[in-house]
Amino acid sequence: MTITIPDIEAIDDAARQFADAMNGRTVFAFVGGMGAGKTTFIRALCRQLGVTDTITSPTFAIVNEYAVTGSPTAESIFHFDFYRLQQIEDAVAIGIEDYLYSGNICLIEWPELVEPLLPDDAVHVSISVAPDDSRTLTF
Repeated sequence: MTITIPDIEAIDDAARQFADAMNGRTVFAFVGGMGAGKTTFIRALCRQLGVTDTITSPTFAIVNEYAVTGSPTAESIFHFDFYRLQQIEDAVAIGIEDYLYSGNICLIEWPELVEPLLPDDAVHVSISVAPDDSRTLTF
């Protein structure tokens, strides 16, 4: 599936479309260059999924947990940023497998390092930036 985000005003609609297409999947690996909009999109998606907490980048914390209100399936959303990890053992040390198989939604930025640990049904999401600054999500 492909979702085009022509500008920042359209991000909530794009997040709604993405949320509708999640189909019970829980692990999403977001790939895109620096500044592609991974964190911005994940913020919008979390709002669509019922998060009322402040949503921030987990660049230094590695993982943030957000409470989900009104979800029949997930109690939490785990938002990861593995940009600063040096080796896969660092992800294992924080218990990534417990998160990934918890049944809660896991949104992962910079997943390349932990690819071998991701479940087989993880959804890979590519975010690309067009010359007009629009974004395209492909998953």
